[in-house]
Amino acid sequence: MGAVFVVSLVAALAVAYRFVGDYLYRAVAGTRHSAVERGVYRLVGVNPNGEQTWGVYARGVLAFSAVSILFLYAFERLQDKLWLSLGLDPVTTHVAWNTAVSFVTNTNWQAYSGESTMGHLVQMAGLAVQNFVSAAVGIAVAVALVRGFSRSRTDQLGNFWVDLTRVTLRVLLPFAAVGAVVLMVGGVVQNLSGGTDVTTLAGGHQHITGGPVASQEAIKELGTNGGGFYNVNSAHPFENPTAWTNWFEIFLLLLIPVSLPGSSGGWSARTARGTRSSRSWRPSRSPASR
Repeated sequence: MGAVFVVSLVAALAVAYRFVGDYLYRAVAGTRHSAVERGVYRLVGVNPNGEQTWGVYARGVLAFSAVSILFLYAFERLQDKLWLSLGLDPVTTHVAWNTAVSFVTNTNWQAYSGESTMGHLVQMAGLAVQNFVSAAVGIAVAVALVRGFSRSRTDQLGNFWVDLTRVTLRVLLPFAAVGAVVLMVGGVVQNLSGGTDVTTLAGGHQHITGGPVASQEAIKELGTNGGGFYNVNSAHPFENPTAWTNWFEIFLLLLIPVSLPGSSGGWSARTARGTRSSRSWRPSRSPASR
């Protein structure tokens, strides 16, 4: 049975590798901006058609990450005043800072018990949001790195805000939405319940916490994020109830890391076809030489 599990997983990833890799390339390399994306660019105040040098790109990454840390930290500290706090106290200073830094940097070290520390709104609008955007930042930086290797006649690496927005809206959101539905069908919990008090077979009493688990679990795995809804993460039956959901969660966990190298060929082929004719590429020093 274990061999079937592994072989089927490898086979599924092998099939998805080419398709997802090609989609990742097309999602980031396209020249058209959707209406939602244009709204994001206007909100941020950036020109989506302008590319950036490595220094400007790096400053965008650092600035976005710094603001994200402060926002998530404040969100946790104000938890008791928020909707769906479940009556929980504010997250302590040290745990809030540790959690904010770890989730924003995609480290996702979890020094707390999610079901007894974080309310539903903090889980959904704080931690889950960082599961999306911290993974998007990592993918954007990987894309910029590939551009730096493939472009020899320019110091432009793309636009961080465009890469971040496209990876989030075109890749992570739709993939995670499908993944969440599949997990719900597989039995993963998805509700806004504060929990249920039950009497065990031994006569004891136990509080079973519910919550928006499937929606967070999907992006937790897809974005290779570590922090889960419950203290024991995917060992909890509400996050991972069956062998099928376990297979699917591992598939989500490996999907983008396996497929991302396949997308790099798109930039290499594009460079070979159009290095000399592209208007956006002008003779300059290589980014690596700066």
